[in-house]
Amino acid sequence: MKFLQQFSDELESLVAKAMPAVVAVQHAQGHGTGLFLTPDGYVLTNRHVVRSRGRLTLELHDGSEVRAELVGADAPTDLAVVRAEEGAKFPTLPLADPHDVRVGQWVMAIGNPFRLEQSVSMGVVSAINRTLPLPDGVILEGLLQTDAAINPGNSGGPLLNMHGQVVGLNTLVLPYAQGIGFAVSATTAAWVASLLIQRGKVERRFLGIAATAINLPAQRAQEAGQLRAVRVMKVGQGTPAADAGLEADDLLLGIDERPVTNVDDVQRMLALATGPEVRLDVLRKGRRRTLRARTASREHSKAA
Repeated sequence: MKFLQQFSDELESLVAKAMPAVVAVQHAQGHGTGLFLTPDGYVLTNRHVVRSRGRLTLELHDGSEVRAELVGADAPTDLAVVRAEEGAKFPTLPLADPHDVRVGQWVMAIGNPFRLEQSVSMGVVSAINRTLPLPDGVILEGLLQTDAAINPGNSGGPLLNMHGQVVGLNTLVLPYAQGIGFAVSATTAAWVASLLIQRGKVERRFLGIAATAINLPAQRAQEAGQLRAVRVMKVGQGTPAADAGLEADDLLLGIDERPVTNVDDVQRMLALATGPEVRLDVLRKGRRRTLRARTASREHSKAA
């Protein structure tokens, strides 16, 4: 009983600390939730929350309202950044280290479902690195799955661990299922948000491969020097990957000397690359290879 009371007290304290950084995002055609990224008013939310043009209003924790403007949006991740037009020193929340996010962890979703402001729900991380196709053809990758209740209006709100760190941004729930919600990982949210703030958009480049993340068996992990890699399933004809000599069943270990462990890592490295050519570190039939690829640009990426 004492343990339960202590756990309850800690949850209350966590909610009290987190709530001031969470805002309601409102516009003429809908509403959702957002999270202050920076003290000077940049707010992270979902693209579908702010898709319609027009005036945006942020309702703060204390009930006050400030106008906001759209900074940029990214369809492939369903993320957007808006900025409060007035005010400063807004409260923020820390992002979790991706290596600390594990299946079975307790998490808490905060948001405004059905306009019920500042609602809190509890659950666990049910799975990581989920891939989910959307009706408009966009494929969301690297998602966290949770059984914490997520409903319309929760979109854009934080999914927090028990240390008060943001592990993901609540984005959608399957309408035909009960208790299955998804969040964009904090890792994805961080790099997309930084590009939206700096450039107003995410300029994507692609290799032209279909790929999936895999856990490496012990022998291959020893050969690769890492526990996970991206397996190339298919290489498109006439693509940068084909020109570079990439083949199906290759294990992509790194891009520009940085390790990749999932498809989101691949997309992030390509988006952040400064030149037209990238270095690919590949494991093929037990041998490491280095390939060079001149990547191509496209506005919306459905694969790597």
